[in-house]
Amino acid sequence: MTLEEIHGQQPMPAGHDWMQGAGTALHELLVSAQRRGCLTAGVYESAKLMNVDPDNVAFCVLAADQEDEGDIALQIHFTLIQAFCCENDIDIVRVNDVAKLAAIVGPSEDSGEPRDLHCILITNPNEEGWKDPALEKLNLFCEESR
Repeated sequence: MTLEEIHGQQPMPAGHDWMQGAGTALHELLVSAQRRGCLTAGVYESAKLMNVDPDNVAFCVLAADQEDEGDIALQIHFTLIQAFCCENDIDIVRVNDVAKLAAIVGPSEDSGEPRDLHCILITNPNEEGWKDPALEKLNLFCEESR
């Protein structure tokens, strides 16, 4: 599932409403996670987090533009991240428009520099009982897409 398929301009198949709902849920989840401080952006930062605290990772977003498809190193990282996520029952969604993610997530809060948005992890906050409806919707979307 790509973000373009969710938000694209081309005619959609019969499941358009279902995919549109997933795109909206992804947008809501990214905004909510960033506001709560539960968003980790960057391939290396994400790999470090998954190595240190895999039980705290709730969702993974992998993003690559058309020109990134030829980046062998990035594709290897994606393969390793996907394997790790599958092994640890972490749902993954792939998007193919990093610019749309950048518009949602924005630059780094610390430096104002553009972030590496090829991998974004959503972590569980320390609050007990916190459930994000957008995360639940995306988990259901991933389950039904298998």
